[in-house]
Amino acid sequence: MFTSSDRSTIKPDRSSLPIESAEFTGTIGETYATSEAHVSTPLHAPADSPNVIIMMLDDTGFGHTSTFGGPVHSPTADRLANEGIRYNRFHTTALCSPTRAALLTGRNHHSVHTGIIMELATGFPGHDGMIQKDTASIAETLRQNGYSTAAFGKWHNTPDYEISLAGPFDRWPTGLGFDYWWGFQGGETHQWDPPLYENVTPIERPQDVENWHLSEAMTDKAISWIGAQKAAAPNKPFFLYWAPGAAHAPHHVATEWSDKYRGAFDHGWDRQRELTFDAQKELGVIPADTELTPRPDSIPAWDSCSADEKKLYSRMQEVFAGFLEHADAQAGRLVDAVDMLGIRENTLIIYIIGDNGPSAEGSLTGTLNNMKTQQGYPDDVATMLRVIDEIGGPKHENHYPVQWCWAGSSPFQWMKQVASHFGGTRNPMIMSWPGRITDTGGLRSQFHHVIDFGPTILEVANLPAPTHVDGIQQRPIEGVSLAYTWNSATEPGRHLTQYFEMFGNRAIYHEGWVAGCRHGKLPWQTSGSAGFEDDQWELYNIEVDFSQANDLAAEQPEKLAEMKALFMAEAERYNVLPLDDRFSERADVRLRPSNIAGITRFTYLPGTVRIPEPSAPNTKNVTHTIAAEVDIPDSGAEGVLVCLGGSSAGWSFYMKDGRLHWCHNWFADDQYVVSSDTPIPAGHHILSASIVPDEEGKFGGGGTVTLHMGEEQIGSGRFERQVPFRFTVNETLDVGCDLVTPVAPAYASPFSFTGTIRQVMIDISEATFDELADEVRAKLAMAVQ
Repeated sequence: MFTSSDRSTIKPDRSSLPIESAEFTGTIGETYATSEAHVSTPLHAPADSPNVIIMMLDDTGFGHTSTFGGPVHSPTADRLANEGIRYNRFHTTALCSPTRAALLTGRNHHSVHTGIIMELATGFPGHDGMIQKDTASIAETLRQNGYSTAAFGKWHNTPDYEISLAGPFDRWPTGLGFDYWWGFQGGETHQWDPPLYENVTPIERPQDVENWHLSEAMTDKAISWIGAQKAAAPNKPFFLYWAPGAAHAPHHVATEWSDKYRGAFDHGWDRQRELTFDAQKELGVIPADTELTPRPDSIPAWDSCSADEKKLYSRMQEVFAGFLEHADAQAGRLVDAVDMLGIRENTLIIYIIGDNGPSAEGSLTGTLNNMKTQQGYPDDVATMLRVIDEIGGPKHENHYPVQWCWAGSSPFQWMKQVASHFGGTRNPMIMSWPGRITDTGGLRSQFHHVIDFGPTILEVANLPAPTHVDGIQQRPIEGVSLAYTWNSATEPGRHLTQYFEMFGNRAIYHEGWVAGCRHGKLPWQTSGSAGFEDDQWELYNIEVDFSQANDLAAEQPEKLAEMKALFMAEAERYNVLPLDDRFSERADVRLRPSNIAGITRFTYLPGTVRIPEPSAPNTKNVTHTIAAEVDIPDSGAEGVLVCLGGSSAGWSFYMKDGRLHWCHNWFADDQYVVSSDTPIPAGHHILSASIVPDEEGKFGGGGTVTLHMGEEQIGSGRFERQVPFRFTVNETLDVGCDLVTPVAPAYASPFSFTGTIRQVMIDISEATFDELADEVRAKLAMAVQ
């Protein structure tokens, strides 16, 4: 057998992997009777290696779940905490993609090129979103050492310009060490009707399943995978990463869950924060001398709200609570399956309640359309109140207001995005392993960070950190194993220094002290920047000030200067620089690779579907033409010719009731539809729409649309505004149908075209219609030849 030290170098040549022998040692004769076979031993993990399950929720605060004093029932978290131990000084990075990259690699988020979410990546090495091969994932190390590996749910670590069938796929889950993946790409998704992938293949949710929900479906898949894996190889350990979209917006859950909280939040966010604080002290998850930090002046008091606002905001929080409890229940089903298989004793379960603090992205009023709000268009209370009973259902992509987010971060200041304060970076965490962790129901207060899971898992799997993977020298693991905490609540912490940075918000922890600086805009604002030279740093001794309630910067300027210098040293060491708040004049998300940069004319064949928005022509705020070469049968035809987006926003070019239509869906609030004056006759046609904005390049402005059949104008109209930046996070361009959710309310998905599409062309070069028509005719002539 190879020794564990031999496992420190993982190479692609299977002859060097830990199997008993790769050499034939038998005798070769002339027949079976005179020959001796050698049967190779399958690759296997080190003895006593446990199964490992990581369960990570999304956008959930320290003070949300009942396990840590919050108002949302979390029986699964309770169960695992009672069977294991809770951690009350565990930290994330303050944002989705960075936390997940750090979790899966054991290295700081900037070290693995993920200083920001994928959608906002730039060309700087700490922020380009391109996880490199010198920072192999923990899944890859486990996979090459005898583990089965699988991921389910949210994957937010593929650069968005790589999310298409063109690949490359080395930053998809199956390219980063997972044998199998079933889930969605991007930061958020519709929970009732998401764009799904199985490994690298786009798939659709089953349409014949009533009340289908993503959190339930991904749990079904995970349970089936565990069952199949253990049936085929009972002694082979597995590593499973379970990451639902909950509780990230949109908050989607059946009313049976949200109605459990009817009236539970009528006392408002100020009182809820106090109730949570009191419960946290009673449970002992915060020290008895902890101070509750005050509400910032930028967040309104509950008593300042009108009766209508209180009614709406209470319901939004009820839906969030139901959504979060529902996700915890699905985690419980996964744990039950492990119990049923009789493998719980040797399964380490890590339950991370949030990949960052609670989200403030719903604005101060909440919203029915999260993408709309994030692009600077807040919803009004009267409009939302009219559909209050629909909130949480499939018609809206709702998000609660900032004030509830703040309440969910009790007892800390701030929330998601704000890496300078614990409200953005401190999340509840539970570890349970019945065969190893014996201090059941215990609490641990050593300071730790999400990068510490990598070395923890390698330690329990009896594997050293690899020096090489697939022949590539590895950047050292940067975390510290948590396993030492299992035996002692008083063992001194080993994670002594940790930087934090996000959007220019930054902090440094060192041996019980934290210096931090909240930078620039508030986390719910969509624009604005502040110079770094004007930032005001704060200083806290968190050994005696658990909640960062007492700023010591003025009292101890020397200590603050020491900590600021340490931050800069760590920032240089871990690839953090240059600091970028994403909203300064120089911040430009175009400073990164693109497969379509400079291309202005696109041709699509029939059957081309699920092209992500970043890989599709950007028609927003520019003159462009959409054309389809079609054959209409004598019986007529209807259906989508080409579309981009979904029910929350997008555009669609389609036929219905015999006529041609162009629709621009402005965040589900307005649908601007231009239709042909007469039906489209049978025959071969080039159908087109020419869209001309009133002012070229003006974000969100109006314009005119002209429809043509051949060179004949057959309709015209106006749109008064358009989506300025992005339609959705993960819906797509489809030719010949509209998959997932429908752009236009005039039809239901998939609304496949019943005629014949020969090709579709989209032109964003401001070419005239005649030029585009000539090009279509030329291509048609070449095809005929």
